[in-house]
Amino acid sequence: MKLYSDEELAEILDQDIFHLISDAADRLGLECYVVGGYVRDIFLERPSDDIDVVVVGSGIEVAKELKRMLGRQAHLSVFKNFGTAQVKVSGHLAVGNRLLANGQEQRADSLEVEFVGARRESYSHDSRKPIVEDGTLEDDQNRRDFTINAMAICLNKGRFGELVDPFNGLADLEDGIIATPLDPSVTFSDDPLRMMRCIRFATQLNFQIEDETFEALERMADHIKIVSGERIEVELNKIILSQHPSKGFVDLQRCGLLNIILPELAALDIVEQKNGRAHKNNFYHTLEVLENVAKAQSNHDSQSSTSNSHLWLRWAALLHDVGKTKTKRWDPSIGWTFYNHNYVGAKMVQVIFRRLKLPLGTEMKYVQKLVDLHMRPQVIADSEVTDSAVRRLLNDAGDDIDDLMTLCEADITSKNEGRKKMFLENFRMVREKLADLQEKDYKRLLQPVIDGNEIMELFHLQPSREVGILKQYLKDAVLDNRVENEREPLMQLLMQKAREMGLDTGFAN
Repeated sequence: MKLYSDEELAEILDQDIFHLISDAADRLGLECYVVGGYVRDIFLERPSDDIDVVVVGSGIEVAKELKRMLGRQAHLSVFKNFGTAQVKVSGHLAVGNRLLANGQEQRADSLEVEFVGARRESYSHDSRKPIVEDGTLEDDQNRRDFTINAMAICLNKGRFGELVDPFNGLADLEDGIIATPLDPSVTFSDDPLRMMRCIRFATQLNFQIEDETFEALERMADHIKIVSGERIEVELNKIILSQHPSKGFVDLQRCGLLNIILPELAALDIVEQKNGRAHKNNFYHTLEVLENVAKAQSNHDSQSSTSNSHLWLRWAALLHDVGKTKTKRWDPSIGWTFYNHNYVGAKMVQVIFRRLKLPLGTEMKYVQKLVDLHMRPQVIADSEVTDSAVRRLLNDAGDDIDDLMTLCEADITSKNEGRKKMFLENFRMVREKLADLQEKDYKRLLQPVIDGNEIMELFHLQPSREVGILKQYLKDAVLDNRVENEREPLMQLLMQKAREMGLDTGFAN
């Protein structure tokens, strides 16, 4: 981070939009401040378009005045019930180059400024609904979530660029500390989602949570139950997409929040020992896999990214072993086993996604597929890498094969360097075989040219078990390369199998 004097802050804010806001507030005789994340990110030298403005008085009136000054360049939205307004600016004010604190230039197609009047909140002993009243800037800063988000910079002409930092948020930024402006129990009680935000900011910024604040997280974790799944999902996704997401999940586990929002993952944090043999801690193994995926994605950021290959691949990493708690068994001859944990885990994905209000469409199915298949490349790599096994893997994984291989390589967390090297070398051979098969366009040839509809027509069958058996028989023949994927040889195989099953093939004579 970098420290700035008030004069330097004035230079950083020497942009048309801030001068226009300043003029609008001064015309109305109202104090006006840019607050929150925009101020924080100036000192962190991070780009930000998240401009929040607090007005000591009516934020809506300043927004209306700004709209009047900008005319068609701006669109005004007023939310009277919340006492807020938004001005969306387009044209040269938005698309023109804007100098950031770190000296870089930033471009945007549009710019949004949120206006709110300074408020104070109080609670009666028998209600969670706050009593909201007009307040001072100090009142407004008191009700903010963290000290690093409670700083404000004055925009009025006479004090333009002056920093107002009553809770030493700048010092906490320097020290890498997340703390609340007031008693953390009060801050978290006002909005329990702030507990998730606390861990999210600590994760994104690689900060430590101040001791008193963390103790409040532990005491009040149960309050998260009143927060909707949608709001929790947003914070979880931001943690997952952080550079080092494992830090956030360690904090979630330590304070007890994880056991409430994602108990299936928290349950992996155990090591059982029997007859002197213990299994690994699958919670910390999972976090290693998540870190490995994040690192792999970071190394390939120059390539085009999709939601599947970023957020949802990380979700697959987070849930890949979630079925181990339910499948753990002790076998005296071989020790601890987790047979079919991939299949059980894939079934659990839908339950988790539904509870957290995550999307239940293609994203969930993608995560389910990767959780279900994550053992397959390892099984192939354990033995001779045959064309047949790789064809089946390619057929089942489809377009997600590269993401599956990334997940499986990330899953190799053995501390035995020799064993780790052997697995990674085998995976390299699997990747080479995959590339070779893809180059030969096996993806197009994997589905037999005789499909289920034709089978039903040939043998006068309705959808049934017999049709499924015949379809799978032809598919296996193609995958195992026992026959070319051509009509005549496949038809011969089909008739042979049908006769074995007692089906009428007389029409073919």
